[in-house]
Amino acid sequence: MKQHVVLVVSILIGLLAFWMTHRYLRAERERLWAGAEKVIAVVADRDLAAGTVLKLEDLARKSVFRSSIIGQAVLPEEVDAIIGKRLRFEVQRHQPIPWSYVDIPEGRRFGLAPTIKPGMRALSLSIGGDAAVSGLVAPNDRVDILGTFTMPSRRQPGQMEAVTFTLLQDVSVLATGQRLARTEMGAPVLQEARGSYSTVTFEVTPREAELLVFAQHMRGQLTLTLRNPDDLGFERDVPEVNFEYLERVLPDINLRRQRDVRHKREL
Repeated sequence: MKQHVVLVVSILIGLLAFWMTHRYLRAERERLWAGAEKVIAVVADRDLAAGTVLKLEDLARKSVFRSSIIGQAVLPEEVDAIIGKRLRFEVQRHQPIPWSYVDIPEGRRFGLAPTIKPGMRALSLSIGGDAAVSGLVAPNDRVDILGTFTMPSRRQPGQMEAVTFTLLQDVSVLATGQRLARTEMGAPVLQEARGSYSTVTFEVTPREAELLVFAQHMRGQLTLTLRNPDDLGFERDVPEVNFEYLERVLPDINLRRQRDVRHKREL
C-alpha cells in the first residue's frame, strides 16, 4: 500500500512540474513576443519560380515581425523598384521577397553595402544613448570616437588608472541602429526613432576597423563627439587624459577656452 502511495505522489509531482514548466515557458514566450514590432512586407501572392519577371499581381502584403526582415526584404514603398525585375531564386507563397532574390543591377541595389566607398568597411559598434550625444547622432553625421579604458599605470607600477584617448577623428556615420542614410540612388531609409538605437555603424578603413574592434573588446567605454559637417579640422598629437594630466593642464585648457572659443578677451 505504501508503494502505491509513493507511486501516485511521484506521478502527481511529475505532472505538477510539467504543468509549471509549460506555464513558465508560455509566459516567457508571450513576454518576449509582446514587444515585438510588426511591419508590412511585400510577399509572394503565389509560388514564384526562379526566373519569374515580377508583376504587381504576383505580389501581396503581409504583416511580419520587423526583426525578421528589416534591411533584407522589400517594403511596400519600395515595390516599384522590383516590378519588371527577374527573380534569381524560387519564392514560396506568402514568403517575404528578399532584395538578394531580385536581379537588380549593381548600381541600383539598396541597403547598406552600396553606400560603402571602395576600400572602406562598415563596422557596427555598441554605442547609444548618452555615449552617442544623447542619441542625436544620425546617419551621414561625422564624429570623433573617444575611448576610456582602465589599464596598468605606467607611472605607478602595480596600480590601475583610467585613461581616455581620441581613437579616430572625422569618421562618417553610415547607420544608427537599423536607420540608414539615403543614398544618391534613392535607396530607402530604414526608419527608426531617433535616439532609440544601441549600435552605430561607421565607415572606416580595414586598419581602423581592427583598432576599434580591439578597443571595444578591451571592455572600454566608447564615446562619440559630434562635428559640424563642414569642419575638416584635425587635431595633431592629441594627448591621453588621466588624473595627473587633468591636474597639470586644466587651468591652461580653461584659459584657451576663453581666448579661442569664447573670444571674451585677448590673453
